[in-house]
Amino acid sequence: MTTFTRRSLLAATAIACAAFTVCGSAHAQGSGAPVRLLVGYSAGGPVDQGARLFAIALSKELGQTVVVENKTGANATLAGSEVVRAKPDGLTLWFAASPTITISPNVMSKMQFDPAKDLTPIAPVLSYYNVLVVNNDQPFKNTQELVAYAKAHPGKLNYASAGVGGSNHLGALLFAKRSGIEMNHVPYKGNAPAMTDVIGGQINMMLDIISTASTYIHSGKVRAIAVTSPQRNPSLPNVPTFAESGIEGLKGFDVGGWYGVYGPKNMPADLTARLNKSINAALAQPELKAKYKDLGYDEWVGSPERLAERAAQERQMWSTVTQGIVID
Repeated sequence: MTTFTRRSLLAATAIACAAFTVCGSAHAQGSGAPVRLLVGYSAGGPVDQGARLFAIALSKELGQTVVVENKTGANATLAGSEVVRAKPDGLTLWFAASPTITISPNVMSKMQFDPAKDLTPIAPVLSYYNVLVVNNDQPFKNTQELVAYAKAHPGKLNYASAGVGGSNHLGALLFAKRSGIEMNHVPYKGNAPAMTDVIGGQINMMLDIISTASTYIHSGKVRAIAVTSPQRNPSLPNVPTFAESGIEGLKGFDVGGWYGVYGPKNMPADLTARLNKSINAALAQPELKAKYKDLGYDEWVGSPERLAERAAQERQMWSTVTQGIVID
């Protein structure tokens, strides 16, 4: 091989590595294989929606295809289990919603992995909050009226969720406890069928992620009562927070969730750092920022350490709410 040819080959290799952002013997992205981004929820739901928008932006940063794969089941832990078993080469990542990281360890009797020990935190993606929506025929128009009605009719009101131990189940349970009311929980297999029955009047109310609930609110199919964030959400500016109700137990009410990217355990530190940099660059793309904002999401970016710290804090918080709840 001539000196010119060797130099040309070295230069081409350097350009290829730069294009793929993260290159080297410990990482297989330079092979041209697509990056698999696993989602533990079904297609069309809020997590899937957020992941697909994110995958498009991340593909641009990595210079290769990022494919979203839906692996549903076991409270969204099947997706996590597959990532835990994968090679730590950056080709299999998990677009995780916080309930699987922070709530499931507290309620699942047979969780197949420990999110705090068996995964590599890579980067936060965004934060989200829920909104309490009610069937249009309900007699209450705000949080104070709802609480008064519930106290006058104990046990009469029902609330739906996407399943036992989900964030909208436990968020509504926390609201009930702090406001001193009793409501009956009716679990569904997903947010969509639960919302269908709220609209139809079979269920009185539910908490749902703002990004998906706002469509039903703006079309008049359900009535919004309050958001679970500490401040009003820009996509629902006329909907008050629970804290604004003036109810003593709801002061400082702040119950939300988040999405984050995780990889298998023992990912090389340099690979994790490079992926973190690429993810933060993807989240800075104006088009993605605008779409997430329109859906009611809040920006939340940063380091792997920031993701790990928030996960640990919320696991502890939910442990006090989930006592007595067990999912087999």
